[in-house]
Amino acid sequence: MKTAESSPGGAHFAFTDRWGGVSAVPYEELNLGGAVGDDPAAVRTNRARAARSLGLDPARVVWMNQVHGRDVAVVDSPWGDRPASGLPAVDAVVTARRGLPLAVLTADCTPVLLADPVAGVVAAAHAGRPGLVAGVVPATVEAMTALGAEPSRITAHTGPAVCGRCYEVPEQMRADVAGVVPAAWSQTSWGTPAVDVTAGVHAQLDELGVGDRHSSPFCTLESGDHFSYRRDRTTGRIAGYVWLD
Repeated sequence: MKTAESSPGGAHFAFTDRWGGVSAVPYEELNLGGAVGDDPAAVRTNRARAARSLGLDPARVVWMNQVHGRDVAVVDSPWGDRPASGLPAVDAVVTARRGLPLAVLTADCTPVLLADPVAGVVAAAHAGRPGLVAGVVPATVEAMTALGAEPSRITAHTGPAVCGRCYEVPEQMRADVAGVVPAAWSQTSWGTPAVDVTAGVHAQLDELGVGDRHSSPFCTLESGDHFSYRRDRTTGRIAGYVWLD
């Protein structure tokens, strides 16, 4: 159901796969996305299962209404029982509240989890191609530093995402992205223009001074264990979770 890692200082990072839930085709099984057409009751059950498997209270997990932008919300409590459409339209959440889990949903985009245990600050960000170009990752680190974090102390984990060998785009789109984030320039395994969002995210983190970086080995388009919008269109969402003890 998940891969999880912990770091010194009580920071925890976890990413789910698609198995261990109750959703039916085409969302099978552990769909955690509340705005993709799945049965809301199944999503609630899946979110509860995923959270409890991590030792978390499902009611305390902070979700987002992700819109492929760069806006960041600083939070100190859960949103309460709101539908996805009622959540703030942001692509990153940051907190200095220990024990408050933050979550990000993806199905090809790059989920980014960040933690500075010394400052007691964590963040979760949604970095698709538009968000990468807009600068959601630098905006997230800026919000963390405003709460006392230092980039040199931040640990970053990027989760399963479509890789640069598979994310085919038109030539002009590749040029536009690479004009902003050169490290995102890529080519598919079959020789056509591509974008590597995860490589771009790591380049931005490196420029910001975040040296402790980790990347998932899974390409969502290639992996049958993960949801992929580019592969299936109508599909579920995996989640990344970050929190501090």
